[in-house]
Amino acid sequence: MGSTDRTQSAVVDEGAFSVTRSIAIAAPAAKVWRAITEPEHLSLWFGRTVLDGAGVGTMTFDDHGAVPIRIESIDAPRSVTYRWSNDNALGRMPDEIDEENSTVFTFTLEAEGEGTRLTVVESGFERTSDPIANLESHREGWNIELDKLVALLGGHE
Repeated sequence: MGSTDRTQSAVVDEGAFSVTRSIAIAAPAAKVWRAITEPEHLSLWFGRTVLDGAGVGTMTFDDHGAVPIRIESIDAPRSVTYRWSNDNALGRMPDEIDEENSTVFTFTLEAEGEGTRLTVVESGFERTSDPIANLESHREGWNIELDKLVALLGGHE
């Protein structure tokens, strides 16, 4: 589905070293919450996700391999923040989260009519091996992945 004035492409802020995307989803917040927090639902649209009881694990992508990931904070059912070591410019993924060079992304949900507005902000790119290349790679990634989520949950409002 194409973007509308309500669902825009991801935007890079080079000054803040962040990527932001906001999308409208024609599904209730509870359904979107499950899609962004439960490994079996994340695996349907994002990467194959495995998390232990402490919220630590991996997210595996066919073209990148396993990316170490950890839940940093949860404010159910409004927001969840993940930390991951997904430094695409390195060309390899570490076995564990690299605290010094990882980024964080936060999903925030807001009710919007009968549906939900989901916003993702990923930051911390200044600590990666090639901030500008990684910003662009992740901008493209959020466009692809969140479009999959919209398609899975029934499309735009």
